Amino acid sequence: MTAIAFLAAPTEVARAAQDSLAARYGAAPLDRAEVVVALGGDGMMLETQHRLLGRNLPVYGMNCGSVGFLMNDYREDGLAERLAQAQAAILHPLRMHAFTGAPEVSEALAINEVSLLRETRQAAKIRVMVDGKVRLSELICDGILVSTPAGSTAYNLSAHGPIVPLGANLLPLTPISAFRPRRWRGALLPAEAEVVFEVLEHEKRPVSATADYTEVRDVRRVEVREDRSVSLTMLFDPDHGLSERIIAEQFTV
Repeated sequence: MTAIAFLAAPTEVARAAQDSLAARYGAAPLDRAEVVVALGGDGMMLETQHRLLGRNLPVYGMNCGSVGFLMNDYREDGLAERLAQAQAAILHPLRMHAFTGAPEVSEALAINEVSLLRETRQAAKIRVMVDGKVRLSELICDGILVSTPAGSTAYNLSAHGPIVPLGANLLPLTPISAFRPRRWRGALLPAEAEVVFEVLEHEKRPVSATADYTEVRDVRRVEVREDRSVSLTMLFDPDHGLSERIIAEQFTV
């Protein structure tokens, strides 16, 4: 039988599910596991993938949280069969380099998105460059984000960005409460594009940059691009794969 490691969110429901499943199927140590079952919500899936970065162990999530967009339905029966029949979705994260003026450069990976947000009451002023060319000389806004396709249904969607199917090889670039240019709604960029944000008037209008869980304050320049050298594998039941969920979400009213 496949060696399974169970990881649970710090909630009563998820911990109880972990105990029950481990007693029924046996629990392997994480360093000997062939597959990881993550129990919780979407946040638990992201936390698990970050924990496994560099190992590319397949992760099968079961929803013991609220939204669970990246998770399968929770059922105790037939776990071995579900894992054997699961379909894999291969994802590549975004790599962020954030510059603050200090000698060191902050680097982090994002499975969902890299977002820039104003730190004070004053709107941010940000120059946007794509592949070395200035596309917006000055965006006045609350912030801006670059999303992966998997993350396009998360913060990106809440900011009125487009939902992107997994195989589209596109990255949504979405403003957050843009003031000028008011009519700009964002862009869809090729997956290999490099996006650079330069913070204008950074002392007067400070901006933070966040890659999933990693936040860097008072940034002056942020570089973002997809890192295809890093692969993440999520497993989904055949009748409820991630690609199908992303398509279905576009018809949700």
